[in-house]
Amino acid sequence: MTNGIKLVYDVYDKLPFKKNIIFALQQFLAVIAATILVPVLVNSATSTEYLNQASALVGAGMGTIVYLLFTRFKSPVFLGSSFAFIPALIGAVSFGYFGIIMGAIMAGLVYVLLAAIIWKCGTDWVDKYMPPIIIGPTVALIGFSLAGSAIGNLGGNTSYVTIFIGIATFMVVALASNRGPKSIRLYPFIIGIMFGYILAALLTIVGNACNIEELIIMDYSAFDDIGNFDKWIPDLTFLGAIDQGTSLMSSAASWVTVAVLFIPIAFVVFAEHIADHKNLSSIINHDLIKEPGLKNTLLGDGVGSMVGAFFGGCPNTTYGESIGCVALSRNASVSTILLTAIICIVVAFIYPFVAFLTTIPTCVVGGISIALYGYIAVSGLRMFKEVDLNDSKNLYVVAAIFITGIGGLSLQFDFDGQAIVIGTIACALIIGIITNLLLSWKAKEDDDF
Repeated sequence: MTNGIKLVYDVYDKLPFKKNIIFALQQFLAVIAATILVPVLVNSATSTEYLNQASALVGAGMGTIVYLLFTRFKSPVFLGSSFAFIPALIGAVSFGYFGIIMGAIMAGLVYVLLAAIIWKCGTDWVDKYMPPIIIGPTVALIGFSLAGSAIGNLGGNTSYVTIFIGIATFMVVALASNRGPKSIRLYPFIIGIMFGYILAALLTIVGNACNIEELIIMDYSAFDDIGNFDKWIPDLTFLGAIDQGTSLMSSAASWVTVAVLFIPIAFVVFAEHIADHKNLSSIINHDLIKEPGLKNTLLGDGVGSMVGAFFGGCPNTTYGESIGCVALSRNASVSTILLTAIICIVVAFIYPFVAFLTTIPTCVVGGISIALYGYIAVSGLRMFKEVDLNDSKNLYVVAAIFITGIGGLSLQFDFDGQAIVIGTIACALIIGIITNLLLSWKAKEDDDF
């Protein structure tokens, strides 16, 4: 397995602590926005406060440590709150804290079951059903599908000021990564976020002084509760379950409903799990599907997701933002991922720091996201070098994945009033696999003839 990226630090390299802490903070800043956004979206949709941002950080940190243990510290990726499970979490809120935890456990057990099947049957089927012609466009599609989120964070088309700040932040990241001195080139996200934050703060000062509302970007209202020490203790999900009990999950129907909410999504996320690890494998020049093995990455992801939900309510998943950060910083050291997980847990109990993180303008996050999501897309396109696009079969496979994916094809089924959604990435992947198998079978039949 070859790749154009020349890593500065490989998976097993031990970094000096001062340098490692900067790399870990960079990873932390790359993944935090998405990690804490999931509880915000679920709470907003349900008008409840079952999920908590600080608790999500604890869950992500604990889940990542579990993942690293199961993969024997050979796979450098961070696990954060999964967006795929948002519909399931919204439905599970009706069954309280216990319902949320049990849903995550059910989803995690699907991964455990799949790991057991792979342990018995091996991973050759992965190469057969998910060759580069499938994985390449799927990974690229993951990046493309996140593009709307990045532009939305910039402010869409509604604010020229926030768009300017976001684009300027992206440009600084690109310059730091490509034209900066060696000491700067390894930390492009830290530099970009610092620049964007300072620029937004200066414009806010001018906006307040001149009463120009468009320039007031910063929002420091999160610091209003800094004296409320109840805010310093995360509302851990398992404590809520102990306090609330299991009364909302007392009927068989409630168990079936939660199972139907979570289990189908676990099968969908399984496909993204493989795509993420194929992508990461190409970056670190080591096949993670073979070593530590898909069964171990699945166990780490599944059990890590259970543990993450136990503490933070949100099932976890491997983060493309983390993979993008590994590639752009050229640091694949697993010690950095471990330190990032520890930082997540510690920061969750330091409310002033959590409050500060919430003041980072979304337009700055959008600028960083252009680089992160763009790199995910480019990583998938890089896999095309192993594909012969002069072969019409391959053209149809790529067309099937890109057009159904970019077009937003998804499937929704209703069960007992709850929506079960097969997302865009999963639909595109499934259609791509079927197209590839169909055309490969036809080609083989023609060759035999």
